[in-house]
Amino acid sequence: MVDNEGSTVRLIRHTLRGYLVDQRSLFQSPHSVIAETCLTYLNSQRIMALSDSGVQSIPNLPFLEYSALYWGVHIKNQLTDVGKALALKLFSHYQYHISIRPLLEHMIDRDPPLPDIGFCKFTGLHFASVFGLVEIARSLTMMGGTDINEADETGATPLLWAAMKGHEAMVELLLGRQEVDPNRPDDSRQTPILWASKNGNYAVVKLLLGREDVDPDRLDSVDRAPISWAAENGHEAVVGLLLGWNGVNPDKLDRGGRTPILPAAQNGHVGVVKLLLGRVDISLDREDNWGRTPIFLAAMNGHEGVVRLLLGRVDVNPDRQDNWGRTPILLAAADGHEGVVKLLLGRADVKPDRQDKWGNTPILLAAMNGHEGVVKLLLGQKDVNLNRLDTQGRTPVSWAAYYGHEAMVQLFHAQQDANSGMPDA
Repeated sequence: MVDNEGSTVRLIRHTLRGYLVDQRSLFQSPHSVIAETCLTYLNSQRIMALSDSGVQSIPNLPFLEYSALYWGVHIKNQLTDVGKALALKLFSHYQYHISIRPLLEHMIDRDPPLPDIGFCKFTGLHFASVFGLVEIARSLTMMGGTDINEADETGATPLLWAAMKGHEAMVELLLGRQEVDPNRPDDSRQTPILWASKNGNYAVVKLLLGREDVDPDRLDSVDRAPISWAAENGHEAVVGLLLGWNGVNPDKLDRGGRTPILPAAQNGHVGVVKLLLGRVDISLDREDNWGRTPIFLAAMNGHEGVVRLLLGRVDVNPDRQDNWGRTPILLAAADGHEGVVKLLLGRADVKPDRQDKWGNTPILLAAMNGHEGVVKLLLGQKDVNLNRLDTQGRTPVSWAAYYGHEAMVQLFHAQQDANSGMPDA
């Protein structure tokens, strides 16, 4: 039956599906059959006529889209001589094939989007590199007439795609060609080693570092190096590999004034932060363009493990204010990160009642946002003023009342009653 709502075809009885799944002998070499069917279709006279006609938009052909997106997946699972021959036939006239555009649009979240034309620049070697089709790529490079450094619509070379996707064998094949440029970037100035580092492809990074002409610290369009992306995404092994390499600066600033440890702390990557803390050439308290330090961003996002690590260093100021006068404890309190607030309250150099440029204090923002646990922690601090006004002339209890946090209001009243019964100092 056809499910029109979900655009799927399914068996009426689930028991039949179970039977067919068990009878594997009925479906021998399914991937190669599907791959060969897709390739036969893409090589057909009808599709080639569309490719040669210069159409400005892709017609509504569902099987064209499926074939464009998935024949590479199927042939990677089961490559046959017939499938290989059909693929090489397709690639002999692939430069402006109509199937390229849906493939690129599926793979790339691009801003600005791809040009509003029917065809996009993309070669057979690019395709083979995207899907890791090593045998087909080897045949393409041996046939001649292939520019191994040719850029596609996004500025990416085959090597860059292989590195991005983590296809180790493909990267090894391409690096074995003397004419390959291992540093050629895409339109965002991102190199193969940057993409491999960004995606945590350790084996590929190691292969690329084996080339003497690879620049392991080359910056992209926002002045970020491979180690910065690896740190942000928590790829500990890649960060460790890059840290051991000459020419890699672990404290380089990007366009936002951030060093690699800052995005690692922001995302709570404890292992990466530990690695970076082991270096003497790291500035742990350097502010970015907004005045935020690693401990600031770790506290703001509730990463207790990272905050604990950074608090163990004497060269970290846990009470530094950003460009708006906000402190780590203020933003941790605002978002209800009790564990972080508790850690920071354990420090004598943290002022738990410090105001930002709008007059907000940690307890005021915690009360405003209904974080009862944080309010209880702060109420136990003798230097927290419950009646301090913000720039709007409001107190923590008035904000709690305004947002309907009844239990919070009762907490404040109980504390004020307790304070009023205390003898004057």
